[in-house]
Amino acid sequence: MKRITKDGTLRAGTNRRDFLKHSAAVAGLGVWVASAKQTWAVGEQSANEKLNVASIGVGGKGDSDSDQVSKYANLVAICDVDENTLNKKASRHPKAKKFTDYRKMLEEMGKEIDACTISIPDHNHATATMMAIKMGKHVYTQKPMTHDVYEARQLRMAAKEHKIASQMGNQGTASPKLREGVELIRAGVLGAIKEVHIWTNRPVWPQSPQIKARPPEAPVPSSLHWDEWIGTAPLRPYVKEYYHDFKWRGWWDFGTGALGDMGCHTANLPFMALKLGHPTSMHGESEELNPETYPAWARVNYEFPAREGMPPVKVTWYEGRKDGKLVHPPEELTEKVLSEYSKILATRKDKRVRDGKTVELNNSGSIIVGDKGMLYSPHDYGGEWELLPAEDYRDYKAASPTLARNPEGGDDGQKMEWIAAAKGGPPAFSNFEYAGMLTEFILLGNVAIKAQGTKLDWDGPSMKIPNAPEAEKFLRREYRKPWSL
Repeated sequence: MKRITKDGTLRAGTNRRDFLKHSAAVAGLGVWVASAKQTWAVGEQSANEKLNVASIGVGGKGDSDSDQVSKYANLVAICDVDENTLNKKASRHPKAKKFTDYRKMLEEMGKEIDACTISIPDHNHATATMMAIKMGKHVYTQKPMTHDVYEARQLRMAAKEHKIASQMGNQGTASPKLREGVELIRAGVLGAIKEVHIWTNRPVWPQSPQIKARPPEAPVPSSLHWDEWIGTAPLRPYVKEYYHDFKWRGWWDFGTGALGDMGCHTANLPFMALKLGHPTSMHGESEELNPETYPAWARVNYEFPAREGMPPVKVTWYEGRKDGKLVHPPEELTEKVLSEYSKILATRKDKRVRDGKTVELNNSGSIIVGDKGMLYSPHDYGGEWELLPAEDYRDYKAASPTLARNPEGGDDGQKMEWIAAAKGGPPAFSNFEYAGMLTEFILLGNVAIKAQGTKLDWDGPSMKIPNAPEAEKFLRREYRKPWSL
């Protein structure tokens, strides 16, 4: 029996094997749609039908990434610089060969590996990913794709040159609701968009003002391969509980701060919907910087030119806390949004509006402002949103999908899309052609923050800052030898 209907949807009972097999045909019709009532059973696959995947980084996000991909592929190798983390993962995947250096893993097992997941600290994303790409391996790299703007450009070009299947790990991209939001904005439901606001409660890890200098040196744990953890960054002594494993995000040398942690999630919906591409300028504001960590708070204003019939648009990013309060969009705008949002919650008898409670802006989210209405997403990933004013959109009904729908959504759905792409299906939604541009946009915000108040003109195609060439040094780091792209 055929599994694909005339309109491109998959019939009930279709399993993951059929999804992978037929995804290319379905995508040709413009949709990957499955009824919400359908269940997707795990299909039995013989070993030779599966890809052989290696996971670089199996702690933190790498723990779930490696487990998820193992549902649809053979996990043949695992790599982590912390032997305790590595051994814990090996206990669940005893057939996977263990390594503490991804370079040795790829060199030794290159012929046995089809694809890699890369889930390590940001400063080592690019080198691990590029090595895999140059060897012809499909890659799934956690967000942000890279630590530096230059690296994102290089990976985007390399993925295209080597014709590999790529995906960045911003799982909200697989959300059906995010894709519906993209469709309605592009269809003009909100009118012309001239203003976007995106914010986060990050940082939620130690950085300025708690940290002004490096804490005291400590002995390296016997389980940790410190030189490999440092990787591309300048060598420094180990410090207990401040770098490995989660708290590296706030350090300039290792992480990408609040923007890198959440921007590829929270800015994803507006960036995709508005086809933003290269900004023409960026202007960052923050507290005085220290040489070790990202600031406690920052605001970045981007300007984008007209594109494909869309008018110029201003995008503002807000992060952290200033004077103890989260940095948020302008009060006049937030009051208007919350007034309308409260009306929606009241019709649903939501507990947040019972007994006259004040509805507050979510800790992270986005507001997209058009000349007909607004979209408010009180969600990290753009997977939830409301059209405002509520009365104006009371009878709104989504049109037939124009974008593919992922039958799983979330992390699992992203892995399925990537594996389907690696097997000859359509490109995954957050493939490097798209994700590279999104990552550049996000990381340019950090460049603007480092420029300390100087508005930077951006020549995206040439990767130049014409009015402040001295800021171009923030686009690319010098790697510690022997690491290179």
